[in-house]
Amino acid sequence: MTDKSKAKQYERIKLILSLSETALIIILLVYFIFSGLSIELKNRVLTITDSIYAGFFIYVAALAVVLTAISVIFSFISGYYFEHRYHLSNQSFWAWTWETFKGLVVGLVLSIPLLFLFFYFINRFPQTWWIWMGAAMFVFSVLLSRIAPQVIFPLFYKFEPVDNPEILERMQKLAKKGKFTLKGIFRFNMSKDTVKANAAFTGIGKSKRIILGDNLLNSFSADEIEAVFAHEVGHFVHLHILIRLFTGTFSSFLIFFLADFLYNIFDNSLGFNGITDMAGLPLLVVLMILAGFVITPFDNALSRHHERQADRYAVLNSSNPQAFITSMKKLSDINLADTKPNAVVEFLFHGHPAIDKRIRFANDIINESQK
Repeated sequence: MTDKSKAKQYERIKLILSLSETALIIILLVYFIFSGLSIELKNRVLTITDSIYAGFFIYVAALAVVLTAISVIFSFISGYYFEHRYHLSNQSFWAWTWETFKGLVVGLVLSIPLLFLFFYFINRFPQTWWIWMGAAMFVFSVLLSRIAPQVIFPLFYKFEPVDNPEILERMQKLAKKGKFTLKGIFRFNMSKDTVKANAAFTGIGKSKRIILGDNLLNSFSADEIEAVFAHEVGHFVHLHILIRLFTGTFSSFLIFFLADFLYNIFDNSLGFNGITDMAGLPLLVVLMILAGFVITPFDNALSRHHERQADRYAVLNSSNPQAFITSMKKLSDINLADTKPNAVVEFLFHGHPAIDKRIRFANDIINESQK
């Protein structure tokens, strides 16, 4: 099997598993709704407590056990079994288990206040809950963007300042040109989990930083690392994190609105007593998932546009523009990326342009600049 066909097979398997997980969750929730199990669970919960909030959390906990079990099973198949099968993972089974456990705990801690607000808004403002919840998601996103690089990410990786003098000098020049404060350039031990390479611009305000995986720093030339860093500076220069923060909030408002609108069409026929009926929660979740499917391609289109802007910035501001192209080729090889995915798949599911397109785009910019 050639590397290209292997990459296509890998990407196809990962996509099928992701869609299968979502489909299974929808099927189980729909069964839960139409079988009457949701109403039965609500009635049982209300015999345990008179508090609607306590009842809501007991109901959600029972539902979450089933959904989390599905998520963990698919995570094992996709994130452990197939990553090892394609020789991309460095994790032992116990390391994967520990990381998964930490992820579940962090998810639980973050979701409890959101669930409380969600149920409070639905009961306090049944007609306009989606507006209040959308606003809450904006505040939550800002806080998460602020604390994640310093509080959450270190729970999973060890971060250290990049200390290579040559690399730092190049970064300082790029940061100065992009008016980026060079206080947060970190390497992290990505190699403990995977052979893949990656870099990212994270955080807002004083927590903003660029993080570079150790696999990337160890495997790429100084020119290539500079090109990757320039790409991340490009995200900063073009304010992509702030833009994504606001567009993500708009998407949340839209998803909540569509779910509320459709719920009010179906709830009575399914035996639910309005939006405040906790038994209708599975229906609301299904409608949110479906609304998300409709909105995601547009979010991905914006993301691909942002990636092209950052690519252009990297090519025009790197000392060796050709290094951007070689870095893209290395990333596709190391990460086993499909360099030329199906156009429909790319439109629906990819937040980055195909590698082949990015390389052609970079070549066009280089040729333009040389005229």
